Amino acid sequence: MCIFVKKSRLRAYITTLFCVLSFSLFSQTVRKYSNEFMNIGVDAAALGMSNAVTAQTADVNSGYWNPAGLTNLDDNQMSLMHSSYFANIANYDYAAFAMPIDERSAMGFSLIRFAVDDILNTTQLIDAQGNINYDRISLFSTADYGLTFSYARKLPVQGLIYGVNAKVIRRIIGDFATSWGFGLDFGVQFQNEKHWKFGIMARDITTTFNAWAIDEEQFQTIKDAIPGENQELPETTEITIPKLQIGVSKLINFHYDYTLLTAVNLNVRFEENNDIISTSFASINPALGLEFGYIDMVYLRAGMGNFQNELQIDYSQDLTFQPTFGVGFKYHGIQVDYAFTDIGDQSVALYSNVFSLKLDFSIFR
Repeated sequence: MCIFVKKSRLRAYITTLFCVLSFSLFSQTVRKYSNEFMNIGVDAAALGMSNAVTAQTADVNSGYWNPAGLTNLDDNQMSLMHSSYFANIANYDYAAFAMPIDERSAMGFSLIRFAVDDILNTTQLIDAQGNINYDRISLFSTADYGLTFSYARKLPVQGLIYGVNAKVIRRIIGDFATSWGFGLDFGVQFQNEKHWKFGIMARDITTTFNAWAIDEEQFQTIKDAIPGENQELPETTEITIPKLQIGVSKLINFHYDYTLLTAVNLNVRFEENNDIISTSFASINPALGLEFGYIDMVYLRAGMGNFQNELQIDYSQDLTFQPTFGVGFKYHGIQVDYAFTDIGDQSVALYSNVFSLKLDFSIFR
């Protein structure tokens, strides 16, 4: 019984620490990593190519990867995706719809939800006298939502397209805190006469702003829960700094039935971290993707990304990367894709199986 009580007390402390750390997330106005759920990626086809799709994305999912690609739509499209992380503890869901407006422009919208549901709140498990009362345990969820509105248009210059995203961010941590955020993305694509494609995607160009509302009564219940860890009420504003993605791709046809798509991305963050190329001004992380296609129906994909200089216990650095693999099948406007990441345990990220579905409304005609 004594061991059981000690374990319960330990769980209470761990959960309390989790809540305190959640509040501490807001303590800095500008941070290297903010709204990171918006950077995970969507569409198993893109994830199978290690997200190296900035230059050639040309469907409903372009609203996320580069809104300029929406102008390639011939009809309305819808996309759905689901993925689980951390042994199914966290769920990541995505839905999008896009439609052409006229011959030169298109629009779309998408919704992302990343959440951990039914978290045990044991901050009140042990009272001031040290008594354990399991009736004081409650459940809460932490959820992040990203709603994006996209618009794209072809410019008078042959092969040049631009697109704009307006984003609304909603984040919820149980009854403890909530926030609203707003930001803009801008993307450009260009294709030359030799069918090389180039793309630039600037995310959070206005430094996406999040305003947090913290329930002070809830904060009071946990700020003194860990002895000696008296927490001050954190800042209520958060700013996401801009990021830049630069891509180039080329589609090669073999005997009409076979195609090979090659793509390279350079993902730029304006901060210093452990990316393969890192300076005090910016860090650059490359991504490489390949897609082999047969009669525009069956696809086999592979990629490498997330190249990191990881510090080892002896203070040396090892270069690690995250490989990806994917397959896809398309028939009469219905496309099903699958991606598997972290093959061979090359990175610290957990294995992920991602499925997505894309529907072209032309099948109803």
